[in-house]
Amino acid sequence: MGQNWKAAIDSIPILNKAAILTLELTAGAVMIGLVIGLFMALARLSKNRLLRIGAIGYIDFFRGTPLLVQIFLVYFLVPKLLNWETLPDNYQYIAGVLAMGLNSGAYIAEIFRAGIQSIDRGQSEAARSLGMTHSQSLRYVILPQAFKRVIPPLGNEFIALLKDSSLLSIIAIQELFYSAKIIAGRTYQPIPMYIAAALYYLVMTQLITQWVSYMERRLGKNDLR
Repeated sequence: MGQNWKAAIDSIPILNKAAILTLELTAGAVMIGLVIGLFMALARLSKNRLLRIGAIGYIDFFRGTPLLVQIFLVYFLVPKLLNWETLPDNYQYIAGVLAMGLNSGAYIAEIFRAGIQSIDRGQSEAARSLGMTHSQSLRYVILPQAFKRVIPPLGNEFIALLKDSSLLSIIAIQELFYSAKIIAGRTYQPIPMYIAAALYYLVMTQLITQWVSYMERRLGKNDLR
């Protein structure tokens, strides 16, 4: 049994590198998701009917279809839309981050929407009474308060996306699961390798959970000053 674990121990440098890549892919996707999500949340709450319908369509599509399907759609559709005859060397990474970012944007849009709507309307009315425009009250009064409230669900979204990044193995991105699978196939030791991968995911999600809790406490202290 001890020999079975030798493959996992010897593969620690490779798994470390793959885990870092997994975090980088997830962080990149979340950054894209934050930008898209904020704009989609504002469009969802807009009085403009076209913006509202477009945002609802986007959110419903990316929340209502599997991420695996979305990865394939982005991977094959982007070169067609951009008329690429040959793909860049790192195209699978671009497609993977973009697909996860688009997916995350739909969920983050709903998180932001709920956060914005949770702020009392009196805050906006008070800002308007001070001479602020709607956009100014949104930027300086509503969004800062809403952002503090959405940190826990944003942390949960980061964790969910980190785990879902294993789906990127389907397009040969050498993230954590893909690396563990390749080593398992080469060494004929699937159980140790997949347990090792699971432990890596567990450690990363726990670290993110602790960081989110720290940010909540820190922002909570700032509110009391």
